[in-house]
Amino acid sequence: QVQLVESGGGLVQAGGSLRLSCAASGRTFSTYAMGWFRQAPGQERQFVASISRSGTNTLYAESVKGRFTISRDNTKNTMYLQMNSLNPEDTARYYCAAAARGFTFTAATAANYWGQGTQVTVSS
Repeated sequence: QVQLVESGGGLVQAGGSLRLSCAASGRTFSTYAMGWFRQAPGQERQFVASISRSGTNTLYAESVKGRFTISRDNTKNTMYLQMNSLNPEDTARYYCAAAARGFTFTAATAANYWGQGTQVTVSS
């Protein structure tokens, strides 16, 4: 069992930055591929970024490539999402996810565990 808790969301102006964190419980954090997803009202949950167990490999949605950076610190059982050059289209609730299988992942169905999410709102 893995429990995930996101933090770092908030209200920011367009062009600004935020850093999200996902803290995981348990001693097995390094055995999971991790990812960030987001969901805006009335829309499906969509992939944002994922990272392999060691942190060596990353994958990004085209819409965030070059603006967002995913990372993890296995010594702290924590994953991060640095978000720069935010725009109103990035407004959503952001969720972290852990997948027991796979190298990196883009499908929400691949996740075994989810956090409760943190709200990111970007004003124009």
